[in-house]
Amino acid sequence: MKFINNNINDTKIFALGGLGEVGKNMYCIMTGNEIIITDVGITFPSGELPGVDYIIPDFTFLKKNESKIKALFITHGHEDHIGGIPFLLQSVNVPAIYSPNQAAGLIRKKLEERNINYKNLHIYDEKTKVKFKTMSVEFFRTTHSIPDSHGIAIHTPNGTIVTTGDFKFDLTPIGPMANIHKMASIGAHGVSLLLSDSTNALNEGMSVSESKVDATLSHIFVHQKGRIIIATFASNIYRLKHIVDTCKRNNRKIAIFGRSMENNIEISLNSGYIKHKEIFVSPEEANKLPPNEVCLLCTGSQGEPLAALSRIANNSHRQIKLQDDDVVIFSSSAIPGNALSISKIINKLYLQGVKVYTNTSLNDVHTSGHGNKEELKLMLRLIKPKYFMPFHGEYRMLKSHADLAIECGMPKENTFVLENGEVLSLYKGIIKKDKSIQSGDVYVDGNRIGEIGNAVMRERKIMSSDGIVVVIANIDTSKRELVMPTNITTRGFVLIQDNLELLKEIEKEANNIINNRLKVNCIFSDIKSDLITNLASFIYEKTGRYPIITTIINDVKKTTN
Repeated sequence: MKFINNNINDTKIFALGGLGEVGKNMYCIMTGNEIIITDVGITFPSGELPGVDYIIPDFTFLKKNESKIKALFITHGHEDHIGGIPFLLQSVNVPAIYSPNQAAGLIRKKLEERNINYKNLHIYDEKTKVKFKTMSVEFFRTTHSIPDSHGIAIHTPNGTIVTTGDFKFDLTPIGPMANIHKMASIGAHGVSLLLSDSTNALNEGMSVSESKVDATLSHIFVHQKGRIIIATFASNIYRLKHIVDTCKRNNRKIAIFGRSMENNIEISLNSGYIKHKEIFVSPEEANKLPPNEVCLLCTGSQGEPLAALSRIANNSHRQIKLQDDDVVIFSSSAIPGNALSISKIINKLYLQGVKVYTNTSLNDVHTSGHGNKEELKLMLRLIKPKYFMPFHGEYRMLKSHADLAIECGMPKENTFVLENGEVLSLYKGIIKKDKSIQSGDVYVDGNRIGEIGNAVMRERKIMSSDGIVVVIANIDTSKRELVMPTNITTRGFVLIQDNLELLKEIEKEANNIINNRLKVNCIFSDIKSDLITNLASFIYEKTGRYPIITTIINDVKKTTN
């Protein structure tokens, strides 16, 4: 493992997550003996990681430099920016967390669920300034799909570093306007390095305004006479706010389905971002109301099998059954990899005779909270950085964003498309690459953090594709012989009734392997090793598969009558 050059006069910039990936955002600025962290996110595993609940950054470097950490600053309250906080606090001492109001409510909820008692959570706004010995921090308001989103300017002895968080430029937003004037002011005072959101760096033009989505949804609400069922991201607070306001105008009550949706609505009501608490009703109450007075707000816009919308589409929801005049709205975009799952749900809804709206060129029922190319260029023009490091995106997104900076007049050598763990060193306004630090993915499986290594994941993948074969043998060690033929049990390997002959062959081979080993010794570890090695080859020759082979050997005495 390599470490950063220990020059306390430099300012180091590095990511522990968020580079080469969408999610798991975590960025660090280190000057002298002070470290500032921005965001601690998670990402959700793909199908290639069976059994894993979350992926979080590797906190090893921070643990080794724990005494230098001054504070964690949060840009906004989405999971890919706050989801890793409970895991960080369980392993690293963080003296203080500074968060905008909406995110603070979500963070408190997370900490309560994991029984973490943390008292140093401070709420900031645009006027807040935080000063440390070598660095100071200020904030500027941005537009995103959740309230209280901010960019952060970190002033160091070697220059100012700006991180945008997630943002877009929306001139007719549902919430407050981004503070373009403050961005320009920070840029006018000189910025050495800009770290900017790259999520939509491949998309041309400007993103659709949230007000246009507002108009489309309002039109549907006015003309729809049956129930309206809306599936959207529970974290898209501004979309939820619009839906609530629209229901209020159209005399509809709202029933909520999905725990994450309930949590976000509750926090937003308590914080004042969403009003009209009186229009929320229970599912039982909603079922008693006329269809034209009901809106069902649910999770499941990504086709998640256990989410509310999937159960409604499958006709397996305990409280909601589809009606002929229902309209279902997918007010979301497909996360990469989820298109097939969403398509299956849509087909099931059509089969049940309901009308479905998805986001198309004809129906703007969703817009991204991330800026497209022209918005990314505008941020570059406002901040006017000397150097640029795109973040939050897959490599192709980061590369496209760096190209945009070059289009805006930045020298190519002043752009840095990095990987997690790679380090930039800023000294008196000049940036160079430094030695890397330890980084990587840490798997969370239930309450186990980092215990699921590559070997376990490899076995899980094998079991998911090739199954498992269990060999049970009873041996009389005193006589060095099998008491009875081995028993072969399989799960996920082959259909037993159609492969009895194959299982008999495996049993016979296992008997031969054990008997040959017993001629030499009765050491169980040797017998197990021979079974696993030789049966693996035998089974592969017969089937082309490499199932996990588990052995159970019992020492028994053969009885005679």
